[in-house]
Amino acid sequence: MKLKLSVIVFFLTSVLFLSFSAVSKYSVNNSGGELKDNINDISVLDMENHLVKLSDYNGKVLMVVNVASECGYTPQYKGLEEIYKKYSSRGFEILAFPCNDFGEQEPGTNEQIQQFCSANYGVTFKLFNKIKVLGEYKEPLYERLTNNSVTENSDIKWNFEKFLISRDGIIVARFKTKIEPTSKEVINAIEEQLKQQN
Repeated sequence: MKLKLSVIVFFLTSVLFLSFSAVSKYSVNNSGGELKDNINDISVLDMENHLVKLSDYNGKVLMVVNVASECGYTPQYKGLEEIYKKYSSRGFEILAFPCNDFGEQEPGTNEQIQQFCSANYGVTFKLFNKIKVLGEYKEPLYERLTNNSVTENSDIKWNFEKFLISRDGIIVARFKTKIEPTSKEVINAIEEQLKQQN
C-alpha cells in the first residue's frame, strides 16, 4: 500500500512540475514575443558615448536610419533634415547611426562625422555612435529592427535603410535605401503615425 501511495505521489508531483514548467516557458516566450516588435528595452550610445534609453523617446515618432558619409546615397541627409525640420515640432525625431559595414563608406571618427554632416547638410537631428549592423557584433537595436514580426526579417542591405517607430516604441515600417526620405510613401507613413496618440 505504501509503495502504491509513493508511486501516486511521485506521479502527481511530476505532473505538477511539468505543468508549471510548461506554463513558465510559455510565459517567457510570450513576453519575448511582445518585446520583439518594440525597441523600448534597448539602450544605445550617442556620439559623446552617453547611454541613451530608447524608452526615453516614448511619445515621439522615430525614424532610425544607418548612415554613411561616402556613399552614393549620402545626399539623403538633405531629405532627412528636410523632414526633420518639417515634423519635429509635432513629435518626430530622427536617430541616425553611422555605419562602416558597406564598402567602408563611413571611415571617420564620431567627431569627423559630426563635422561632415553639419558642414555639408546642416544636420540638426541626433547622430549616434558608429555601430555595426551586420555580423557577430551587430548592434542589439539592429538585431531587433531586422528580426521582428512587423517588417521583413532580413539583414540591412546598404546604407540609408529607414525604420519607422511608433510613439510607444513599436516598429511599424521599413523603407529600403532607394526610397527617398521625402517620398510620398515615407511622408504618408510619418503623418499617419503622428496622428496616433500613445
